[in-house]
Amino acid sequence: MIRDDIKAAQIAAMKAGDKESRATISLIQSAIKNRDIEARTTGPIEDDDAHVIEVLQKMVKQRRESIEMYEKGGRAELAEAEAAEVAVIERFLPAQMDEEETKAAIEQIKADTGATGMKDMGKVMAELKARHGTQLDMSKASALVKGALS
Repeated sequence: MIRDDIKAAQIAAMKAGDKESRATISLIQSAIKNRDIEARTTGPIEDDDAHVIEVLQKMVKQRRESIEMYEKGGRAELAEAEAAEVAVIERFLPAQMDEEETKAAIEQIKADTGATGMKDMGKVMAELKARHGTQLDMSKASALVKGALS
């Protein structure tokens, strides 16, 4: 389980004296804990790894947006700090599908669902998330789906 990997990495970072990694891993654990508290109202979590991956993907997305803003503002040192956090967070994410694999998955879903136009985008996106949600950045996949359906 990813939670176990995160805990083991926290211990390893403490033993190695790696303050930056330890701080980022603490942020990860805090975000997961917050998400667990939010999820209590919806009932038990079926797939814990998918739950954790969702949190990690959100954290990466937030940091990439921050990097972009820091670079526009001329704050390279803050952008580098965010990039270092992204590197630590991505260690716990499964391998992501590249653009060609994503396009192939979209074409397969289009064939399976009979999607023909933009009116079917929601159906294709829902199926794509169900099948490959942990391996995709859904914001990038959305642009590819839009291109495939138009």
